[in-house]
Amino acid sequence: MNRRASTIVVNLLLVAGALVTAFPLLWMLSVSFMPNGVANAYPPPLLPAHPTLENYRQLFANQSAGRYMLNSAIVATLATAISLVFNTMAGYAFAKLRFRWRERLFRGLLGALVIPSQVAMIPLFALVKEMGLVSTYGGVIVPTLASVFGIFLVRQYALSLPEELLEAARIDGASELRIFRSLVVPLLQPILVTLAILTFLATWNDFMWPLIVITDQKLYTLPVALAGMSREHVQDSELMMAGAVITVVPVLVLFLVLQRYYIAGILAGSVKG
Repeated sequence: MNRRASTIVVNLLLVAGALVTAFPLLWMLSVSFMPNGVANAYPPPLLPAHPTLENYRQLFANQSAGRYMLNSAIVATLATAISLVFNTMAGYAFAKLRFRWRERLFRGLLGALVIPSQVAMIPLFALVKEMGLVSTYGGVIVPTLASVFGIFLVRQYALSLPEELLEAARIDGASELRIFRSLVVPLLQPILVTLAILTFLATWNDFMWPLIVITDQKLYTLPVALAGMSREHVQDSELMMAGAVITVVPVLVLFLVLQRYYIAGILAGSVKG
């Protein structure tokens, strides 16, 4: 009886925690369907008395939200695809290939994890400027081409790949590129899906770097555009909430659709690595 009671208490606490966590998101969604000015009343209503799509119409018709969503989608997709290539190759190399100073180089990369990303923004901007990539998609994507965390994640998973399998492929005459493409990449699929989700979410939600490197308003990503709109429509809570919804919903749907692959990759990496 005590065990059953404790189980009920734990479940109730979990449900309460979930409701507390989800409430701001649900209220954001509710406000986005309210007519202009309703959310500023006191006390603010929890649900719209007369739901409307006017805020979303205004976003896409007058605020160019469709263009900004496309910009975010292009940047996040390209950054994810390119970073997967570099992170996978580097992670596999540090895990399975033997070359001089391999361990020293990897320890040096791990040391870079303690350096705040903001510290590198000034030299990174100078580099992007010299490359002529300021206010371009490429300028936003460059910092995501490879990440220490991504290399570390792939390496830890790749360490679990059996050496015998790789040696057998080499004995059969397969080149290192053929082994990597036909053997290693399929075996790394769980962790690659996890890394793809993390990279896409981070790039889609990134605000600071796109704000610094993009000067052309037509190339703004959603977070940057939403921040700009908030200065012009500071009193339009309903419009801002609608903007927040179209920023959050795509990545939330993506995560929910791929969460089983994400969890499988995390669990496999924790067990095998």
